[in-house]
Amino acid sequence: MQKNVVAIALMAAALGLAGCQQRQTSAGRDLSNANTEYQHQLMEALIDAQPGAVIEIPEGVFVVDMGLTLNVDGVTIRGQGADRTILNFRNQAAGAQGLLVTADNFTIENLALEDTKGDALKINESENVVIRGIRTEWTTGPATENGAYGIYPVQSRNVLIEDSIAIGASDAGIYVGQSQNVIVRRNRAEYNVAGIEIENTIGADVYENVATNNTGGILVFNMPQLQQPGYRTRVYNNRSFSNNTANFGHEGTPVASVPAGTGVIVNSNDQVEIFDNEISDNKTANIIISSLFSAGYSDSAMSEDFDPYPEGILITGNRFSGGGDAPDGVELQALRVALFGPTGRISDVLWDGYVNPARLVNGQLPNALRICIDNGEAGIVNADGPNQYASPSTDIAPHRCTLPRLPAVSIPGA
Repeated sequence: MQKNVVAIALMAAALGLAGCQQRQTSAGRDLSNANTEYQHQLMEALIDAQPGAVIEIPEGVFVVDMGLTLNVDGVTIRGQGADRTILNFRNQAAGAQGLLVTADNFTIENLALEDTKGDALKINESENVVIRGIRTEWTTGPATENGAYGIYPVQSRNVLIEDSIAIGASDAGIYVGQSQNVIVRRNRAEYNVAGIEIENTIGADVYENVATNNTGGILVFNMPQLQQPGYRTRVYNNRSFSNNTANFGHEGTPVASVPAGTGVIVNSNDQVEIFDNEISDNKTANIIISSLFSAGYSDSAMSEDFDPYPEGILITGNRFSGGGDAPDGVELQALRVALFGPTGRISDVLWDGYVNPARLVNGQLPNALRICIDNGEAGIVNADGPNQYASPSTDIAPHRCTLPRLPAVSIPGA
């Protein structure tokens, strides 16, 4: 067995996965009868909006050929339903997003943004954001040419994303980055590279969502060279299953390293609880815990204060089934066969094995920094990354522990 079993698998784009469930590409939405004139009225309403305004968009399919922007506080944009009010940007000739919002106390609900040139809905440096009943979709199916992000709030505070759908993003369907106080609930993410991603965010609750047919279902990441590290995320009461779509992310982006067939990934993030979820039939592993070292990053690529080690991770009360039976790439296939035999499957938790040597006490991590698994028969594979993956282990004894529970995220009015 090669020594770089997990290193290559976690840093390479998908090598293809036997039997992966790939969405059939179609011609996309029929725009032959779409309204091409309403966009001018909508642009005027956004430009003229005053604080407290409610912009009602009627039922219909509306062609929009340039990016929309809003920078006025206290505005609500409301459609008649995500399947009834549809803004289609297939002919977009200008603008990096479908809709860019840089305003506080903003609500958008009950409409769809389709086929944008870049990100569908971007919210930047905003406070008190409600995204409800939104659908973002690239209607021709998964493709690298699709926009990177569907629902995309960044550097924001008090963010609620609920009852929404994200399909076909070449990075993440629902992404929250560099933000604080976040709730992501009752959404569906499908046929994205990353279904739901929480990155460099402080205080996030991710619950009652469905993530399926993505490359990776739910991701909790920390990346270097950003304005804040992320920690304190709860992932619970979700269904993350059959996330086996081949990775179609842009080469060189962090998400392009996600192995197809992953239910939940925690990468270089601390204080993460994964509990009471249904996680099943993800062909590489139902849960992956990893450091940035396994994604090809070296110390020189990180600032001195960046912590690449995942610490304080609690996995408890989840319902696992299937998965781990056809990992993405020949190296992980070799690991599976070496540890579990030709017909075996990788344990529900796959860990690259990296720990911070500066924090060891008598060769062990303090309890508060451990990866704790209190989840019935669920097992773990320690891939032994620090030793060039020479001696992977299935010993769960170091992980038979628990951690103090994290507090719920509270958002006014949520």
